[in-house]
Amino acid sequence: MTGVLVTGGTGKTGGALVELLRGEGVPVRVASRNPSAGAPDAVRFDWGDPETHPPALRGVDRVFLVPPVESVDPMPLVGPFLAEAQRLGVRRVVLLGSAIVLPNAPSALEMAARVRAQPGWVVLRASGFMQNFLSPHPMGERIRRHGEIRTAAGDGRLGWIDARDIAAAAAALLTGSGEQRDYLLTGPKALSYPDAAAIITAGTGRPVRVVPIGTGEQAAGLRAAGIPAEFAAALASVEDGIRAGREDQVSTAVLDLTGRPPRTFAEFVKDHAAEWGNVDSAASDR
Repeated sequence: MTGVLVTGGTGKTGGALVELLRGEGVPVRVASRNPSAGAPDAVRFDWGDPETHPPALRGVDRVFLVPPVESVDPMPLVGPFLAEAQRLGVRRVVLLGSAIVLPNAPSALEMAARVRAQPGWVVLRASGFMQNFLSPHPMGERIRRHGEIRTAAGDGRLGWIDARDIAAAAAALLTGSGEQRDYLLTGPKALSYPDAAAIITAGTGRPVRVVPIGTGEQAAGLRAAGIPAEFAAALASVEDGIRAGREDQVSTAVLDLTGRPPRTFAEFVKDHAAEWGNVDSAASDR
């Protein structure tokens, strides 16, 4: 068959992409570690089990590549996968990369370089996900339970983007020709954490405050939320770059690829307002 293998097919971006591709009549193979029994387009795929890679790739001609999560060194798993994709005749690989370079994680740059060596390559350099403000992400869970954002980023700004807009851009590239290049994907406006807190407060009526903390405290909080120590330290260090203004960038790529502007943060908040509701245990957890 010809069609699209969507790795991370049940995730925030992958799930939205699957819906868009199905809506356009594109054959989709939904890859996940625990595929739904009886779903005809679902296939088991585990980065940690290379035996699952060839069956997932066989017969498709396009791949949406979501690399292993919570890893500063994805190449030992992604490298052989890309080699297998090329061997089996995949003609387009769209990588969901990041606009934010993790400190002490050169493997992510190497991975993007390897994708650029593939036929029909595209690298999506996505900014921070708006969905991070929702549970079960540690920041979203803290907002839901405590009404606060703890950050070391100060007033630094980031071009937050809705995962649905990333999916729309990816769908355009997987169903059309598209240029072989990097695309910086952002929302329409860069926002600081205080900006985001004010928009959530205004849109939901639930007060959300920002609590300034240090990078070390941020890393400790991420570890406590179950994120591996090395990855937690890298994520916390990213906030130094945000505070210094290095991530304050906005692009028109979503509009250019899809024909419509990316969602604003206020629109995102309106769509998800109920998810920041008070919980009974919030007061006792302070």
